[in-house]
Amino acid sequence: MKKHCFALDLVDDAKLIEDYKVAHQKVWPEIIKSIKDSGIEDLEIYLVGNRLFMIMVVNDSFSFEQKNAMDANNPKVQEWETLMWNYQQALPMAKEGEKWMLMEKIFQL
Repeated sequence: MKKHCFALDLVDDAKLIEDYKVAHQKVWPEIIKSIKDSGIEDLEIYLVGNRLFMIMVVNDSFSFEQKNAMDANNPKVQEWETLMWNYQQALPMAKEGEKWMLMEKIFQL
């Protein structure tokens, strides 16, 4: 098992942030299936202010390339991502089109 951590911002608007939180209380079943089918064993999202932090625990079959290909060919995932982009905004240092940014682990106890 490996752990990957990501960051992303939400649009800094209290109503949009609340709507985003509500959407994640009822994630579409097709999205949950897609996550699990890719080899993601556990996934958590945390929020502070308008900054999101995602922790993803993956099994040995997981690959970012395979997950990206699966998502690109799944209309429901594309629909969800388009919907979520209404609430999300790229981090200031993100490249064009970059969403969730993989974080570098710099410490472990």
